[in-house]
Amino acid sequence: MSSANPVSICSNALLRLGGKAIASFEEPSTQAGQCANLWPTVRNKLLRAHPWNCATKRVILAPMAEAPAFDFQYQFQLPSDWLRTLQVGKKDCPIQFRQEGRRILANVTQLPLVYIWLNDNPGTWDDALVDVAELKMMAVLAYPVTASTTLRDTCFQEAAMAEKMAKAVDGQDEPPEELGGSELLEARLGGRW
Repeated sequence: MSSANPVSICSNALLRLGGKAIASFEEPSTQAGQCANLWPTVRNKLLRAHPWNCATKRVILAPMAEAPAFDFQYQFQLPSDWLRTLQVGKKDCPIQFRQEGRRILANVTQLPLVYIWLNDNPGTWDDALVDVAELKMMAVLAYPVTASTTLRDTCFQEAAMAEKMAKAVDGQDEPPEELGGSELLEARLGGRW
């Protein structure tokens, strides 16, 4: 568990740029205001970019009282903390659906859903993800703080590399995918052509 929070992430980004640390988004400084405005967008984009283990949830949704006008029998309201849908239906039993706005339309009475949720507590994130968040904030703050487009571009490149590594590490926490037993695969693995 990390001790990170939104203010510490933004403050560390400012320090990396040679700026002054902030103690709160509400302080009367330009940099605190910039961080307060930019942080939610950076956080949400980062969480949506990958099925991070710390931001994945499973729920079973109940249908809304009002049915869709046509094509589907039921509609389901996405959870209030929803950022991105990862899976609709159980793993081996997909469901035909359509997402419209913040609703999912389907022909089932219960809807299993795996999704990215708005985990706005960086203290529950992996340290690598916290580091990526700091680098992303550093990149978006680079020009406002230093007026250097070169530094801004370098920061975005550094953040992109760190994000790739963090995604790879996060993905290693998942069990490996099992390959199905197709005849072609069995023939290739068994040495028969």
